[in-house]
Amino acid sequence: MSSLIASKPRARPAHTQGTTRCAYTPDGTKLVTVGSNNTIRLYKTGFDGEPTNIDDCQEQNVAVSTSNDFFVAGSEDGIVAYYSLDTNLFDRFITRTSLPVRDVALSPDKKMVAVASDELTVKLVGVEDNTKLFTLKEHGKPTKHVSFDPKGSILSLSCTDGVIYIYSLTAEHPELIRKVDGVIGRMENDSEACCKVTWHPDGRAFAVPTPTRDIQVVSKNDWEKQRVFANGHEGDITALAWSPNGALLASAGKDKKLLIWSTKDQSVVARYDYPNVIDIAWHPTKNIASFTTSDGEVLISEEFVSEQFSSMLQLPKQPAPFIHDPLADIASGRRPETNGTKLPTRPRAGSPDSLADLLDDDLDEDDFVVDDDGAGYALTTGRKRPADDSLIPGQPAAKRGNYIQPQHHKSFQPGSTPWRGNRKYLCLNLIGFVWTVDQDSHNTVTVEFYDHEFHRDFHFTDTFLYDQACLTDKGSLFSCPPKDDAPAVVYYRPHETWTQRTDWRIQLPKGEAVLAMSLSDTFITVTTSANYVRIYTLFGIPYRVYRPKSTPIVTCASWRDYVLTMGNGPVGADGQCKLLYTIQNIKRDEICQNEDTVALPEDATVQSVFFSDSGDPCIYDSTGTLLTLLHWRQPSRAYWVPLLDTKLLPRLASGRKMESYFPIAVADNKFHCIILKGGDKYPYFPRPLLSEFGFSIPLSSAPSTKKSKKRRTEEEDEDMLDAQSSDEEGEGEEENKEEMTLTQNYLLKSLQSSQLADMLEQTKSTASQRAMLSRLELDIDKTLLQFLAVECRAGGEERGMRALEVVQLMRDQSGKMIEAAGKIAERYGRTVLGEKIRELGEERVASSRRGGRGGGGYSDDDDDDDF
Repeated sequence: MSSLIASKPRARPAHTQGTTRCAYTPDGTKLVTVGSNNTIRLYKTGFDGEPTNIDDCQEQNVAVSTSNDFFVAGSEDGIVAYYSLDTNLFDRFITRTSLPVRDVALSPDKKMVAVASDELTVKLVGVEDNTKLFTLKEHGKPTKHVSFDPKGSILSLSCTDGVIYIYSLTAEHPELIRKVDGVIGRMENDSEACCKVTWHPDGRAFAVPTPTRDIQVVSKNDWEKQRVFANGHEGDITALAWSPNGALLASAGKDKKLLIWSTKDQSVVARYDYPNVIDIAWHPTKNIASFTTSDGEVLISEEFVSEQFSSMLQLPKQPAPFIHDPLADIASGRRPETNGTKLPTRPRAGSPDSLADLLDDDLDEDDFVVDDDGAGYALTTGRKRPADDSLIPGQPAAKRGNYIQPQHHKSFQPGSTPWRGNRKYLCLNLIGFVWTVDQDSHNTVTVEFYDHEFHRDFHFTDTFLYDQACLTDKGSLFSCPPKDDAPAVVYYRPHETWTQRTDWRIQLPKGEAVLAMSLSDTFITVTTSANYVRIYTLFGIPYRVYRPKSTPIVTCASWRDYVLTMGNGPVGADGQCKLLYTIQNIKRDEICQNEDTVALPEDATVQSVFFSDSGDPCIYDSTGTLLTLLHWRQPSRAYWVPLLDTKLLPRLASGRKMESYFPIAVADNKFHCIILKGGDKYPYFPRPLLSEFGFSIPLSSAPSTKKSKKRRTEEEDEDMLDAQSSDEEGEGEEENKEEMTLTQNYLLKSLQSSQLADMLEQTKSTASQRAMLSRLELDIDKTLLQFLAVECRAGGEERGMRALEVVQLMRDQSGKMIEAAGKIAERYGRTVLGEKIRELGEERVASSRRGGRGGGGYSDDDDDDDF
C-alpha cells in the first residue's frame, strides 16, 4: 500500500511539561489523561468543550489504566490511586511503592492491577480488595512496562535489562514461564523510549519496539520472532498501539513522526509529522485516536485514518502478522484434523439438532482453537448445517443426534519440527540435520553432518520452499507443497556417485501434496494427499504406485527394501480413528504385516516412527514410551514391546525436573533423543546436543530421592537395635536392586536375541551374525546364573521352586550351564535344589540326544511334582 501524508490534529494544552499519558474507557465514552501537574482531565468523546477536571490527585502521574466505571493512576511518589468515573472523584489508594511507579495495567476483567516501579519486584493487587496481593520477583530487575494479554492469562514485563519476562496467571500463584531475550534493548527507567509489550487483539502475538527502531512481532505459542514493521522511524520509538481490530498499528518516534502501518503487509499507510508524542490511544469503535506529548499536550484526531484506508477499521478482527500462520490451513479450506486430541464439544441438547449445534456453535469469539503444540488447528465453525435426512439413513430422527464425527490422526514427517519464527528443522537424525530459514522471497537450506570426515556440509538457496526432508549416508531428499498453479516437487540430491553427481526432481500431479516421505539405501517412499504411496528408485525411476487401505495416510518409514506406512483405520467407540500400519518388502513384493493396529493407550498419538540401526521398526508415542515391533517379518505374529518409558527415568524421580524428549533414533541398543526443558515440545536453535538413554523395560517406578533422603534422616535418629534392622533392610534393598538389574538384562537380551533370530531366519546369514546370536544365548544363560545366585543367597529351601524355574529358562543344550547351576546350589548349601537341577540337566541332555526340543521354557511333561 502506498503511504499518505495526513493532516495534523489540533493540540490541546492539558498538563505541564513532562510525561503525559492517555487512555480511552472500554466503551469509548471518555478519554482520561494524566500528567505532571496535580490535575487529571476527562474528555467526553464527541464533545469539543472543556474537559472535566479531577484536582484531588497526586502530582507527577505517569501511568493510567481505565475501565467503564473507574480508572487507576500511578505517580512518581509511588502511589497507585483509584478514581471513580461515576463521581469523577478520588476514591482511595490501592497500593504504594517505595520508588517511583512507571506503569500500571488493569487485567481484562478489571479485578487486578499490575504495578511496575523502580523496585526489583512487580505488584499484582486486587482492585476491590487490596489485601489480595502477589509479588512477582523472579525477574529481579526494575520494570518499565507491564501489560496483560487479551485473555488475562499472561502478564508481560518489559525490564530495564533488555529482557521481556512472561508470567503465567493461570495457576494459584503467578509463575515465570519464559524469558524473551534479544528483542528489546537496555534502557533507563525514565527514558522516553518505549519497550512496552503491546498485545495484538487476537491474543496470539505481541508487538514491541526494538533498539534498531523497528517493531518486532513475537508469537505467543513459541515466543519466537515473526514479521517486522521496518524502516519507518529514524529515531527511538516512543509509543505503540494496535487498532481495535488489529488491522492497523500506530507508532510514534523521536524522529517527530507518527506512522500508521498496515498489519497485513507491514507497510506505512499514513504519516503524521508531529514531535514529542509519547502515548497513543485508539477509540474502541470510531475512527478516532488520541495521543499525548512530553510537552503536556493532548491531540484528538477525529479522522485519524484517511478515507482511503478507513474501511480497514470496519473489518472483523484481523490475524496477527505471522511468517507462518498456524491458521493458514483453515483459511485455505483444508480438512480439520487432530493429532489424537479430541475436538472440543459443548453439552448435547438431546434433540435432532444436537449434531448441527456441535458443528455450528462458535467455540469463542475468535472462531478458532489455540493449538499449543504447534500441530495445527481444529475448525468447528463455518460448516454447512446438514439436513436431518443426510445423517444416518434409515434411522429415526431422534437417534441421528448420536452421530460421532471421526477424528483423524494428523499426518507428520518423522524427525521434523514445525515453523518457529522463520526457522524450521526439516530433518534430525544420527547422520546429521537439515534446517531452513524463511527469507520472504526464498528459503536457505543448510545440511550439516556429524561426521565431517565422511561428508561435507552444504547449503543452497531454495526457491521451491521445501518443507520436508530426509537424510542418509547416500543422499538427501526434499519436497515442497503445491502452490497456486505450481505442483508439488520431490527433489533428490545424492552425496557421491561413481559418475558425475546428478540431482533430479519429479513433479507430482497438480494439487497432490506430500504428506510424509522416507529414504532408505535402495528406495524413496512418498505418501501423498491423494492417498497414494509412490515408490521411486534412488535415481528417480518410478518403481511402484499404490493406494493403501488405511487412509488418510499419517506417515511412513523405510529401511533397505522394507517400507512401513501408517494410516487412519476404522473409527473407535471414542470417535478416534484407529491407527493402522503395514510393512512390506518392496523388492520381493511381500507383505509382512497387513493393516495391523498400532498399540497406543487411550488419547495417545505416535510422535515418531523409524527403523533401528539393526532394521527393527520403532515408535515413540505421546506418553513418552519407546516401543519396538517383535516378530514383524512373520505375518500376523507381530506385537509391540516397550523398550523405555521416559516418565520412569531416574533423573525425573525427584519431581523437580520438567522435561520431555524429542526422539531421534534407536542405535547401539540405546535411545537417542534431544532433551527439551520446561514446556518445549520441539528443539530449536542453536542446535541442542543429542542425549542417549539405555533401554529399561517398564517394570516398576523409579525410587524417589526425596523419600530416600527422609528415610536416611530418620535412621540417624534410631537406636542401635533399630539401626541394625535398618542395615538388614538396606541389604534387602540392594538385593532387590541387583535382582531388578538382572531381570532387565534377561528381558532385553532375550528381546535382542529374538529380533536377531528373526532376521537370520528370513535372510542369508553370515558367520559373524550366527556367532553374535550364539553369544547372546550364552549371555542370557550367564545372566540366569547370576539370578540363581541371588535366589540362593536370599533365602532357604522355601525359594527353591523359584530358583529351579530360573534354571529351566536356560537355553544351553549341552548341559554345561545346568551343571554350573548345580554347583552354585551346592555352594550355598541348597541340597534339594541341587538334586532337582541335576535331574533337569539329565532330562535336557537326553532330550537333546533324541533330537527333541529343549530349553527356553517348560516341556510338555512338566508338572508341579518336578519342583
